[in-house]
Amino acid sequence: MRVVQLSDIHFGGEDAAALDAATTYVTADPPDLVMVTGDLTLNGTPREFRSAELWLARLPNPLLVTPGNHDTPYWNLPLRALQPFKRYRRFIGQPSASRYDVAGLHARTINTSRGAQPRFDWSKGAVSLKLASAAAEAITAFPADEIRIIGCHHPLMEITGTPVTGGVHRGQTAAKLFCDRGIDIILTGHVHTPFAVALPFGDGQTYAVGAGTLSVRTRGAPPGFNVLEISPGCVEVTALGWIGAALEIHRVWRLPRRSAPEGAAPEPKLSRAEVVVQNEGPSAAAGPS
Repeated sequence: MRVVQLSDIHFGGEDAAALDAATTYVTADPPDLVMVTGDLTLNGTPREFRSAELWLARLPNPLLVTPGNHDTPYWNLPLRALQPFKRYRRFIGQPSASRYDVAGLHARTINTSRGAQPRFDWSKGAVSLKLASAAAEAITAFPADEIRIIGCHHPLMEITGTPVTGGVHRGQTAAKLFCDRGIDIILTGHVHTPFAVALPFGDGQTYAVGAGTLSVRTRGAPPGFNVLEISPGCVEVTALGWIGAALEIHRVWRLPRRSAPEGAAPEPKLSRAEVVVQNEGPSAAAGPS
């Protein structure tokens, strides 16, 4: 099975060439699931949300989307505090938990974004443990050898080497909950840098996987997105990066699965030839700003 994770597009500050290449990649060979882990917009304006709505309509189904902190009306303080997801609902849909289930693959989203919080940096994440527990309970009702994925915007725990923090209230508790329940992958965005690490709870085979950004707001990595190839032995995570004329492999992680058959060895699923996507449109020569 194959899952594509897109994140932090930031319409209003998107990298048009990188976004076009990512969209071409996803639509040319639709995966088993597309998950968008937040920050569709830059400032949460109606114009940005309209662009996001039109873009999402181009993506193949099944498609799960969860909001990010930038998907609130960033500069409209009363609206952000009182109705932070009013525009998101109007253009995108419900910000609450969404789900997808098919034989072999089960996914849930939870909203870690808030419009206001009783702390100075309201843009940091927060988890409802009630909703996290409900998502974990629902997803772990399926067989353990079927892949179980949770998607949210903020990394639940701080990842060494990332340029910004998630600062998630109750994040570590939620991470431990997901590990104890046997969740396989937690997909997040927010930090604009791809990563894949094992969480330090349970059997060590619940992995936090973060995608980069498709905006001009890069932080030490090219604009890009993640492709997850799921096999019985492992989940191979390939971070694809836009280098100005093509998508190329930026990094690859092979994450052993707890349900791997005895003797199964992680095997590469993607070659460079399979992932290079040339942009032959008007913006072919354009790179990150």
